[in-house]
Amino acid sequence: MAWGVFALRRASALLRPGGGVQGIRRLNIHEYQSQELMASHGIVVPKGIAAHSVEECVKACEKLAGDEVVVKSQVLAGGRGLGSFTNGFKGGVHIVPKAQVAEVAGKMLGGTLVTKQSGAEGKPVNTLFICEKLKLTREMYMAIMLDRVTKGPLIIASAEGGTSIEDLARDSPEKIIKIPINPEVGMTEAQALELHKGLKVEAPASQSVPQLLKLYDLFDKADATMLEINPFGETAEGVICADAKLNFDDNAAFRQKEIFAMRDKSQEDPREARASEFDLNYIGLDGNIGCMVNGAGLAMATMDIIKLKGGTPANFLDVGGAANTDQITEAFKILTADKRVKAILVNIFGGIMKCDVIAQGIVDAAAAVGVPVPLVVRLEGTNVDAGKKILKESPVKIIDASDLDDAAQKAVAAIQ
Repeated sequence: MAWGVFALRRASALLRPGGGVQGIRRLNIHEYQSQELMASHGIVVPKGIAAHSVEECVKACEKLAGDEVVVKSQVLAGGRGLGSFTNGFKGGVHIVPKAQVAEVAGKMLGGTLVTKQSGAEGKPVNTLFICEKLKLTREMYMAIMLDRVTKGPLIIASAEGGTSIEDLARDSPEKIIKIPINPEVGMTEAQALELHKGLKVEAPASQSVPQLLKLYDLFDKADATMLEINPFGETAEGVICADAKLNFDDNAAFRQKEIFAMRDKSQEDPREARASEFDLNYIGLDGNIGCMVNGAGLAMATMDIIKLKGGTPANFLDVGGAANTDQITEAFKILTADKRVKAILVNIFGGIMKCDVIAQGIVDAAAAVGVPVPLVVRLEGTNVDAGKKILKESPVKIIDASDLDDAAQKAVAAIQ
């Protein structure tokens, strides 16, 4: 694949770090979905069955070899094994005799699992992945990610896997293998062999190298932004992808319809899921000043200055460079639905979308929603004077701000 085509396909991840309406959104899929996807590409994965009820869990055991199975909670958050359910049950991953699967599954299905990555609210467990217990002789780490420094795929690996790669990189950076991939040619057999040797794989290269090449092929063809295998294990039969995490670029949704059909909205913040339906980029935080901004960079600057002035942002919300009244209306609905929001700061730079058009959209949307908290608006850019005139003459009570510093001060003052 030519570099120019690769850059265009991966522009959101490589060339616009954090930028654009869809620039920072990524699709995550469950482990069982990742395993199914890899298996369809000829990659060796553990035998497992997704189950949605206790009865399905029991039936799954009948189809798997061995006396014990691994019962894995399917949530889109790391740290499952050390997590705790809100019902008091400990651990989101268990190795149990088949006779105990019904009991364990009953405590996990329908529960809420809290992990170090889920936040205090946790994630609902609607699916369990019942897997055959593996007899791993070694555990390694292997990942493919998009690297903004080389502007292409980067292999990150280590002969020590099954643990936190971040801790290993911090404490023993010399144990981390990094191999940049030329996107014009993809991973070569020579690079796969280099990785085989670096990981100290005991299986023959004739078995592991094809698997490594298939992993890269999946990463490339599926528009993945990350493919992480931890552990990349080894058994008596050879290498196996014992656990996997895949992320995909939302900008490729039109091209990867089957993959994006796997999206599990029950794992998402309802506000974020709702925002994505209107092409809004929303991330909920725990502050009390709601932010509505156009442009990811401006949104980050707005959040920073709110903090600098003594406030705390309640969210990141980028309405994009061509927001219409419907989008702004939905944005106000999402912001005002958060009971912690005590004021809203709208910070808009009018470029392609003129300030007077934006101002009328804000007024119409605010009137339709009925914003119950102080509303501070800062406009700058094309037709800014006409936009400010519309805000001033609006029947909706709006606090006008002259610049970003003034806007942040007024927003913070409004909640005191």
